[in-house]
Amino acid sequence: MDIDFTPFFKKYEAIRDMADEAFARLQKEFPDCVKCKVKCADCCHALFDLTLIEAIYLNHRSNQAFKGEKKDTLLKRSNRADRKIHMIKKQAFNDQKAGKNDVEILMNLATERVRCALLNDEDMCDLYEYRPITCRLYGIPTSVEGISHTCGQSGFAAGQKYPTVNLDIIQKKLYEISAEFVGQIKTKYIKMAEMLMPVSMAILTDYDEDYLGLKNPNESEAEQGAGK
Repeated sequence: MDIDFTPFFKKYEAIRDMADEAFARLQKEFPDCVKCKVKCADCCHALFDLTLIEAIYLNHRSNQAFKGEKKDTLLKRSNRADRKIHMIKKQAFNDQKAGKNDVEILMNLATERVRCALLNDEDMCDLYEYRPITCRLYGIPTSVEGISHTCGQSGFAAGQKYPTVNLDIIQKKLYEISAEFVGQIKTKYIKMAEMLMPVSMAILTDYDEDYLGLKNPNESEAEQGAGK
């Protein structure tokens, strides 16, 4: 597959680096509140999704890092996590159909625990250097759609005001990079940039020409349109 991911990965890494800087600032300002430490794997059981560019980036880095038996172990862990996540999301979908409040559904999802496929037997991340942005900000105050959240292990007190990272802004930038990527490769799946997926599925996915829906110049317009 002849796709140059480099410019999109660089844009993603720039946002990632900004997230690291935000975490470092709050850690320095509130050292007694940020409790992150080696082998504290609380964030490695949180349920969250990746944008398209994040998913492709993580997949690329995992393919570079894992080979042979280690790769097989990672795929087994990913399959196990993905089955559990599927059941959780199916329940959330059923709750929504039943008329349950969206905020209540989101709060319930926030309490779900799924062991990350990248978490090894020593409770260490096997791809720590390339972990997603959500992982990098876990442990400091963040907000999504106006709802604040922080790690239950932290020392940030409820009801107090702290500098908070707005994840909606970060998500918007990641969607923009994903949309730029989708436009660049001229995929027939024009809404691909809106996709979200968990870490497990990002690892399991083969981002080949078929999956990315690259247009074949020999296809008719009708055939290309059928893939939308």
